[in-house]
Amino acid sequence: MAFPPRPPRGAFNPRFRKEQQQEHRTNHMIRVPQVRLVGDNVEVGVYSIQEALRMANDQQLDLVEISPQADPPVCKIIDYNKFLYEKKKKEKEMKANSKVSEVKEIRFTPNTDDHDFDFKAKHAESFLKDGNKVKAYVQFKGRAIQFKERGELLILKFAERLAEFGVLESLPKMEGKRMLAIWAPKSQKKKTDKPAGPKEPREPRPPRQERPEGTPHGPLKAQAPAAAPAPSEPKGE
Repeated sequence: MAFPPRPPRGAFNPRFRKEQQQEHRTNHMIRVPQVRLVGDNVEVGVYSIQEALRMANDQQLDLVEISPQADPPVCKIIDYNKFLYEKKKKEKEMKANSKVSEVKEIRFTPNTDDHDFDFKAKHAESFLKDGNKVKAYVQFKGRAIQFKERGELLILKFAERLAEFGVLESLPKMEGKRMLAIWAPKSQKKKTDKPAGPKEPREPRPPRQERPEGTPHGPLKAQAPAAAPAPSEPKGE
């Protein structure tokens, strides 16, 4: 296998240039006499490029140009690799959250039987759970256009079936030879646990009886209440 010829020394190599390209200019790639530093780890102000590079080096971080069009360019002293990692992570999360909603179509006829109706209703429920809209319509062909009421009843029955998963955006309407309706997914709210009710008060425990020293183990006998002292006789004068 023949390899492409190596460009002569000192010649422009497009592959090398592509590898060196990055989104921001950093450190010695910033070739201006002065920069404006911003951020929590510096005193905001205008510094010479040499001073800004020294400050970044002292913190073992990178001098990153974030606004090259400003005069002077605005820079931050940050960990550039960590900055890129967090940025890509945030973009990935935003892309995952911005899922494009589609409109799924379900087709009926005035003579759709119960088995076919149930099969298509399950598909519609699945579409709504995934965050998609559902467009259901009854197609009238030939003389079947005479049975509009049958088509309307079918759409309303379908709406009742999907009430748990979707919201009917409008009442059934005719478009040409089709009667249709559109459902939007219902926002699912998280179920919150019911707060626990107040506990029933417990009955007070009887006071613990102390065992006298030298008594054998076993249940203590209830002691009779102490007799009240006899009244003293009055002394004669």
